[in-house]
Amino acid sequence: MKLQEPGKAQRACVYTDEERRRRDETPWTLVQGILAPIQFIIFLVSLALVLRFLATGEGFLAASLSIVAKTIALYLIMVTGSIWEKRVFGRYLFAPSFYWEDMVSMLVLALHSLYLVSFALGWFSPAAQMAIALAAYVTYLVNAGQFLFKFRAARQERDQTGGALPEPSAP
Repeated sequence: MKLQEPGKAQRACVYTDEERRRRDETPWTLVQGILAPIQFIIFLVSLALVLRFLATGEGFLAASLSIVAKTIALYLIMVTGSIWEKRVFGRYLFAPSFYWEDMVSMLVLALHSLYLVSFALGWFSPAAQMAIALAAYVTYLVNAGQFLFKFRAARQERDQTGGALPEPSAP
């Protein structure tokens, strides 16, 4: 059984021809293409610092600041991604083509935000704060995988149809 947005018909493609045109014309596509790898690099550095802290007990401040930097990058890509989604699909979040990616993104945001609050207010031990960050990072990896899978599906659709895509169909 394939999950889909409640009450909505399954889309036959990632983008309609019109959505693909809007995607290709908006500068927000380039912004997302630049921010995504930057965020991933910040994530890799931060992950190394978090794991170092958990293994040695050293570098709490460096690990914490790296998580703050990762969270800021996440907020930036989420805001600009919402603008992109509005330009391409006509809604800021939960467009049918990206419904489940956006749902998981909400969990990613919640966990990163929980980390920020726990760090800022001194909630939990340093190790517990790092555990929250690791949970946020695992969900981030799942979410990044969702988007990469969707990107690949859109590219395959384009290659199979020569750029012309069928309109979404009912189930």
